[in-house]
Amino acid sequence: MSKRIEVSDLNVYYGDFLAVEGVSLEIAPRSVTAFIGPSGCGKSTFLRTLNRMHEVIAGARVEGSVLLDGEDLYAQGVDPVLVRRQIGMVFQRPNPFPTMSIRENVLAGVLLNNARMSKSDQDGLVERSLRGANLWNEVKDRLNLPGSGLSGGQQQRLCIARAIAVSPDVVLMDEPCSALDPISTLAIEDLIEELKQEYTIVIVTHNMQQAARVSDRTAFFNIAGTGKPGRLIEYDDTTQIFSNPSVQATEDYVSGRFG
Repeated sequence: MSKRIEVSDLNVYYGDFLAVEGVSLEIAPRSVTAFIGPSGCGKSTFLRTLNRMHEVIAGARVEGSVLLDGEDLYAQGVDPVLVRRQIGMVFQRPNPFPTMSIRENVLAGVLLNNARMSKSDQDGLVERSLRGANLWNEVKDRLNLPGSGLSGGQQQRLCIARAIAVSPDVVLMDEPCSALDPISTLAIEDLIEELKQEYTIVIVTHNMQQAARVSDRTAFFNIAGTGKPGRLIEYDDTTQIFSNPSVQATEDYVSGRFG
């Protein structure tokens, strides 16, 4: 588990529209990297290229390379389904499968991948995944009840449990706390700190304080104007980005002067 990501000269297109231009960066294993920047600057689009999730939109394509421990995720013949198994995704709004129980939600990805497991193995995986998402003690007595009956913060942790049940190397999180209250947000942030012991974590957030609290490195994205591509402006240790950035636009953004 936990692998290095290397991105080189990545351009992201939707049809003829260049959405993100010229991104190069390296993400270390067992670390938390935060993507920050104003709305529309391409940070969520770029995040989705890391597991080829952007390809669900017709006309989406990339130029450049994304390597996972040296293996090109966009090489000819690479199955995007296998890529998404290695690199899981947690979305902005909690999205447990509404017709499934808590237990079934955790197992959904594993069983979808045609994994044959005994009931005892399934039970063990459910418990490990829910413990990994710091949710087991809250739901262990109601595993057969609908996942949609949990609170928002619990639902988001259930989605994290579902993501890690398939044993990914990387977990991507697209604004995972934006729909949550402060107490639930704190629980997710604490969980992120624990998860980085085993996984490479990449998070998109609009919350500057959250980026400063949870991440080891921060990437600032910006856009020159409507219709222009998003670009990576600065990428450095989080303490450096927030205390002494090298680009004026970064300082203006993290200090609240724009965005």
